[in-house]
Amino acid sequence: IYNQVNVVLKDAEGILEDLQSYRGAGHEIREAIQHPADEKLQEKAWGAVVPLVGKLKKFYEFSQRLEAALRGLLGALTSTPYSPTQHLEREQALAKQFAEILHFTLRFDELKMTNPAIQNDFSYYRRTLSRMRINNVPAEGENEVNNELANRMSLFYAEATPMLKTLSDATTKFVSENKNLPIENTTDCLSTMASVCRVMLETPEYRSRFTNEETVSFCLRVMVGVIILYDHVHPVGAFAKTSKIDMKGCIKVLKDQPPNSVEGLLNAL
Repeated sequence: IYNQVNVVLKDAEGILEDLQSYRGAGHEIREAIQHPADEKLQEKAWGAVVPLVGKLKKFYEFSQRLEAALRGLLGALTSTPYSPTQHLEREQALAKQFAEILHFTLRFDELKMTNPAIQNDFSYYRRTLSRMRINNVPAEGENEVNNELANRMSLFYAEATPMLKTLSDATTKFVSENKNLPIENTTDCLSTMASVCRVMLETPEYRSRFTNEETVSFCLRVMVGVIILYDHVHPVGAFAKTSKIDMKGCIKVLKDQPPNSVEGLLNAL
């Protein structure tokens, strides 16, 4: 499992860099819409959008790989006979990978949330493609994304936090497909990870060992990620009195950070 997940995580940084540098084709699209009779502008907009949709397809396909990796890790970290705490102690490398997946997920969604160009580009691509089909114009670029894939991508990008939604659904599916596994195996694994992050962040002795702010961001994102997964899977959710997650403590830790650095995380919760 470790090696399989590692192959996926190796590509994560490149995906984030591509998303961070995603500028969109807003200008070309506006020009094409304002001058519908100008063929050159139509071609220019289409030429700008097609490679961008190639990127969006790559991001979407990566979400599928990430989902498979998460389910593999959940299987390894919740299997009997060990308790979740024993699993996390015995398989620290897998627990770290789980945390890295969540860290990537929240970073991806933070970047996606602040980039309206993604949905605009994709909508324009789909509209233009259907117009080309009606007019029987051969569309280079259509082989990039067929209709069925385009529908799935549309649903993915319509989500405010698409990667988190993918992982939440995957966790829910994992629990429902493994009926012989007590649900506590999964929820306790998640609540234990949330506690570890919270304690590391709120205890000055541990906090002082963090050599850079990136470690703080990492712990905050992982904490929020596991809380959200727990909330999806647990019958009464993370915010109920009987929840094994100290939500007050977790929110206090978030509110103790500089506001601009945690706004996205508080919104996600």
